[in-house]
Amino acid sequence: MKNIKSIITGAAILSLFVTACDDNLTEKPRHIYEPGYFQTEEGIQGGLTSLYAHTRLIYGQYYYADIQNGTDESTWAQSADNNFKDSDMSGVGSLTPTSSRSDALWNAAFSNINTASGIIENAAAVNLPEAVVSEARFFRAWDYFMLVQTFGGVPLDLGSGELKFNVTPSRASVRNTVPEVYTRGIFPDLKTAIEALPHEGRVTGGVTKTAARLYLAKAYLTYGWWLQNPKNIPTYPETARTDPDGHDAAWYFQQAYNLSLETIADPGPFGLQPTFYDVNVGSNDRNNEIVLYSDHWEDEYYNAASLSYSNGTEAENIMTWFTMWNYTEIRSSVDGTAYNTSSVQREAVQWGGRPWTRMAPPIGVITGTFADKTNDSRYDGTFATVYPGNWRKGGIANESLYNANGLEVRNGEAILTFLDEEPTNPAVTYPPGAGPSNVGAGTLPGRADWVIGPRGISRIVYPGLWKLGTYRTDNGSGLGQPNGAITRPWNIAKFSELYLIAAEAAVMGAGTTPGNSARELVNVLRARAGKWRWKNNGNVEKTEDNSAAMTSATPATITIDYILEERSREYYGEGVRKFDLIRTQRWAEVAATYEICGTAKGEHTPETFNRDIQPYHYLRPIPQGQLNSMTMTDAEKEAYQNPGY
Repeated sequence: MKNIKSIITGAAILSLFVTACDDNLTEKPRHIYEPGYFQTEEGIQGGLTSLYAHTRLIYGQYYYADIQNGTDESTWAQSADNNFKDSDMSGVGSLTPTSSRSDALWNAAFSNINTASGIIENAAAVNLPEAVVSEARFFRAWDYFMLVQTFGGVPLDLGSGELKFNVTPSRASVRNTVPEVYTRGIFPDLKTAIEALPHEGRVTGGVTKTAARLYLAKAYLTYGWWLQNPKNIPTYPETARTDPDGHDAAWYFQQAYNLSLETIADPGPFGLQPTFYDVNVGSNDRNNEIVLYSDHWEDEYYNAASLSYSNGTEAENIMTWFTMWNYTEIRSSVDGTAYNTSSVQREAVQWGGRPWTRMAPPIGVITGTFADKTNDSRYDGTFATVYPGNWRKGGIANESLYNANGLEVRNGEAILTFLDEEPTNPAVTYPPGAGPSNVGAGTLPGRADWVIGPRGISRIVYPGLWKLGTYRTDNGSGLGQPNGAITRPWNIAKFSELYLIAAEAAVMGAGTTPGNSARELVNVLRARAGKWRWKNNGNVEKTEDNSAAMTSATPATITIDYILEERSREYYGEGVRKFDLIRTQRWAEVAATYEICGTAKGEHTPETFNRDIQPYHYLRPIPQGQLNSMTMTDAEKEAYQNPGY
């Protein structure tokens, strides 16, 4: 099946060789794999490491536009092209088999699945222990789980038989049903992996028993929703909503709950960080809350990308650029009259980096999702809302500049601030057009920083996504190299999710144990969210414990909508939102409308936009490149494609 691409030969991606004396994954480029290579120790080890590398082909790239835009978390920004507009569902683009960026998942996953199958089938020949083989089982299940959530049923037979290593060239394909993918592919692999994988990874960042448990719990939860299908969302290939193993949705919700609690009680080296800030600050990357990540390093060879410049090529992490507005256009004044000095320059720091202005948060994210910015630290630990002066790092010698209201600002002080709340007495005074700030920002009496209220954010000026921002250790005393691809790992799964999986399963009817009701589970994370040790926006120490206020504000009755709100506060911008809304069948309701101001500097009047989300949109289209590569008849190709596309 060509374009379930290099599956004929194993994996035509970068292969990585695991050395026996190192705890890290180290890379040895190979042009291609051929089937016999998997019968050698080097081939097996190279294939194992490529399982980790293939996540770079998915996360940090344009796939992000497909899984974020069109939700209540994100919309297209001023410089967006159709990579971002087509998935917004608001009429500015059209989601088609050619334009959908879920092609990144499809094209990467099947090569990896076949690599995993090659390892599993040939492991005995090189005496590979099951603990290591189960790393391949985990990734095969992980890829199938990603695929089935996105496309519906997908093929388990890539040409040489179901779940077999494909060595037979084939340009035809048959899709399995959703229940077959779960019960014959995902569940068995993850169950075996749970039994065999160690608590601590074989290598740094290696998959573990905890990772397998988390994903099996999440797969149980997702499949339970699929079986229940409360809003009659269509599936494809068409099949009855019955489980081949004879279980109902309630059984799967209970399994999701039980397994989540079992994992929380037996976490291995994983656990919760003390504060939300600690989870996401770049200096604490790869912390014990991160169960699975796609790694990137501050090394050009291992990062497969320049550290000084990038064009956004395959395998790089460039996602945070999409979410960053062009803060470098802010202007201050040397003499208080001519506002023509660049006071916030492009810098390789977590609030900054390279701006692309492709994706923006709708106003409702600021005013609704993160309404509580006083007790809850998660808004401050998610967004960059204060842009400080750094002109001296850029070579401008002045000790101070003039800014809003003609007042002086010093290097390091706030030049522009996105306000937490909309002021009314007095309100922000906005100038016509770009104004002296050059970005359309306004003023408040007595303040030296330019300001923008929550209802004044637009598609061109909006808070940046701090939590996934640039982090480098080689900046020295200057601006660093903000144009290089991101060298931070992409966090794929967090230990905290176990609490919300269990809470969601409880809301769906799973029987609970004492102390572990949905509300109590949610409150574990809400209590943590109330604990501050640092104020990111202001860059100052803040020791405050608002956990009591946070937990007392939690509703007595937890609903699915509240779970979704909490998930957005915990995982905003991390590429899970569309999966959450599709799983719970709330996408069309939650993301139906949004507000944001326009695309020009100085536009501060919110507009309401409507999205047309139809039931068939819950499945993404099979990529056109896949259909073009197959030698099946036009009728067979039409039947292979998801309906509506």
